[in-house]
Amino acid sequence: MHPATEKLVNELNELPVAVAACDYAQRGYHYEVDVAADQVRALAECMLKHDMYLVFVGGLDVKPVPRVVYQFASYTHPGRFVVRAAVDENNMVPTISDIFQGASWHERETRDFFGIVFADHPYLKPLILAEEDVDLKPLLKTEEALKDISEVSWPAASDVSSKPEAKNKAEQG
Repeated sequence: MHPATEKLVNELNELPVAVAACDYAQRGYHYEVDVAADQVRALAECMLKHDMYLVFVGGLDVKPVPRVVYQFASYTHPGRFVVRAAVDENNMVPTISDIFQGASWHERETRDFFGIVFADHPYLKPLILAEEDVDLKPLLKTEEALKDISEVSWPAASDVSSKPEAKNKAEQG
């Protein structure tokens, strides 16, 4: 493992998140991280501190609660991270648009398509859909079409984190 990546993983392990190493050849990323909504900003600040950039933000409509999916990477060393955050009981996740400027557009798009609200976003207006279609959420599934998160996830990766309480909190949403 590259020393800069190892330093980042060690710092992530200090947060209440679940970090798992992955086979890059199989998945296209090195680590997956599960985080509770209330820890998204701390995780984003950690990523920025370690010179990671934000690749994308998107949504995933699954049971028991929808997820926001983030991907971070580095220009200088191997280390691509996929982060999944379960929305809270109000279908919200805090914004990271003030931490990563590029998140603003992605968060607005995710709100348009999935109805996930990014708390404290400075301009969460419709981006792609017309303003009169604000209640239309084209990527939400019907209840009977929803899959459980376990049905759309990879089998468990080797755990890097020894914090089961963080993993349980992230899985519960």
